[in-house]
Amino acid sequence: MIRKQTVIIGAGASGMMSAIIASRRGDKVTVLEKLSKIASKLKATGGGRCNLTNTLSNEEFMEHFGREGRFISPALIKLNHKKLQDFFSSLGVKTHAPDGFRIFPVGHDASTIIKALKEEMDRLGIEIFTSQRVINLEYNKERVTAVITQNKRFEADSTVIATGGMGYPVLGAEGDGYLLAKSVGHTIIKPHPAMMPLKTKEIWVANCRADTIGKVEIHVDIKKYRKLKAKGDLIFTKNGIRGPVVLDFSREITPLLAKFDEVPILMNLTKGKNEEQIREHFKKEIKNNPKHTTQTLVETLLPTAITLELCKLAKANPTKTLGNLSGIIRDRLIKLLAWTPLTINGHDGFKMAMITRGGVSLKEIEPNSMKSKKIEGLYFCGEVMNLDGPCGGYNLQWAFSSGYLAGVSVNRESERV
Repeated sequence: MIRKQTVIIGAGASGMMSAIIASRRGDKVTVLEKLSKIASKLKATGGGRCNLTNTLSNEEFMEHFGREGRFISPALIKLNHKKLQDFFSSLGVKTHAPDGFRIFPVGHDASTIIKALKEEMDRLGIEIFTSQRVINLEYNKERVTAVITQNKRFEADSTVIATGGMGYPVLGAEGDGYLLAKSVGHTIIKPHPAMMPLKTKEIWVANCRADTIGKVEIHVDIKKYRKLKAKGDLIFTKNGIRGPVVLDFSREITPLLAKFDEVPILMNLTKGKNEEQIREHFKKEIKNNPKHTTQTLVETLLPTAITLELCKLAKANPTKTLGNLSGIIRDRLIKLLAWTPLTINGHDGFKMAMITRGGVSLKEIEPNSMKSKKIEGLYFCGEVMNLDGPCGGYNLQWAFSSGYLAGVSVNRESERV
């Protein structure tokens, strides 16, 4: 029996998974990587600690991808977090969830994951060609027939585009897959950088860099987009904000910045306390210590640096007691504590983006197989598609799950060629 040829474009998480599964099921697999080494972005993920996935159920997991989350269902059924852990266990890599949610390799080292995947590809006899930039897909009216690089031609019964998005271009993510998909008729949803720090119009943030603020709530202060919100830890920077909540929220903000020059947001820095709860908190503190100045009172909720900046914004003298402030100033301070306004006016683009929002339209991909609806013999997996999730192992799990499903599906396709 002649083994059918499958070509995988991209040696990242999704590409390596699809290669392994297709090869295990009998295909002759070739992997093409434009960089000199495989898995460069995977090595850097999670600061090198490699947050593989998380412990959520399939339903909860999909909810975090928004309205397109159901697209993931067939891939998760094939490979959810438990099956992913079993997969790596079979390759000799133990995993654990030290915080009960995020799952890592036990050594918290991405290189152990890459080593295990590379050894399995070698064991299966998968051919890996590095420094091979794919410049074209050869196709007839019905199907993709070959993959063309700058100096080679690879015949293909099935082709998988696993090139990733545009985040971290120094690690090879330059949007090559979008051009290849577009060349055979696919629609590309405009890519935006995501999971990154944000810049603010306000300069006072630079004075608050020393502290991490926990359980911050953020929402967009534009009427049409007020449902866009996030919650988590926040860190002020010299020119903006960062931290887990910002990384997650930037997925929503960067597309808005493409529409508007500025995006106003509101932040609750007081662990969800509303104005009335803040007033009650202050009453109790004053009862315990009537000599509280406005500064020491606010410091029961926030670090000193932020306390002083919010007092400035409210034009409240921090050395006076709260009772000695005018009613207008007191109310203004309490409003600022309940919802602190900021104006997002920029970011550092794809060079600082961990992921990409946008990509190949999901409407043109079969969710049950990752197969193109536009042309035969073409499949997709991972970030090249228009689907992205928040921090916490979501995107890497999606990469592995979609790669697994693509690997299964190309084998079925090969049987029909």
